[in-house]
Parts: sequence; structure tokens; C-alpha cells
Amino acid sequence: MSSQTITNKKPHRNLVAWEKAMDLVIAIYKETNSFPKEEVFGLTSQLRRAAISVPSNIAEGAADRTIQQFSNFLSNALGSLNEIDTQLEIAYRLGYLKQKAYKKLYDIVDECIALTYGLRKSIRTKKMV
Repeated sequence: MSSQTITNKKPHRNLVAWEKAMDLVIAIYKETNSFPKEEVFGLTSQLRRAAISVPSNIAEGAADRTIQQFSNFLSNALGSLNEIDTQLEIAYRLGYLKQKAYKKLYDIVDECIALTYGLRKSIRTKKMV
């Protein structure tokens, strides 16, 4: 279900960075389903937790916080995105991800990083106005 089908006033649902981060969560869950069973409590779990952290931090930061607090939550989201980048590289090198799947996830992570940096820059600029 897309957030566009839900009508409510939660501010994070209007953020492209949050929506793309939600897409990343779904993509990671789908790809990690094929990881070896012995990785359930290892790399699979780590990737999923880091992925969930990204939209969660964006949502929490957007929830009636100061600009500084929101910026801090966005920094946490960026940290998780870089963690995912490293974990995807590990999964690829171990052969858990084929090149096509790795590239797809890598591109989504890059887009999420760009959107989150952009959002953080945007809210910091508002602070100066």
C-alpha cells in the first residue's frame, strides 16, 4: 500500500525522502529473502534494521521537532544509509546478491542519500531565514 492511498496530516508522508526510504525498505526485504538461512540473525537482520531506521528517523524528525532536532534525525538516517551501503557491498562480495540486484539497491541508496542531504540542507536554510 502506498502512502498516497492514505489520507492524513502526518508531515513525513509529504516528504519524497521518506517515500523513497520506504521503497528501499521493501526492496531490501525482498532481496534478503534469498540470503542463506544462516544469515537470518546476521547480515539479513542488520540490513533490515538499518533500512527500517532510515524512514523511521525521517518520520520521527518531521514530527513537530525543532530544526536542529530534525537535522539530527536526518543525520541518523544518513548514517544508516551509509551502513546499508557497506552491508550491500559485503552481501555482493559474499555472493548473496547478484550484480543486477546489487546495482538496483545501490542506486536506491544513492537516491535516498541525495534526497536526505537535500532535505537536511533545505531545513537548515529555513533556519537562517
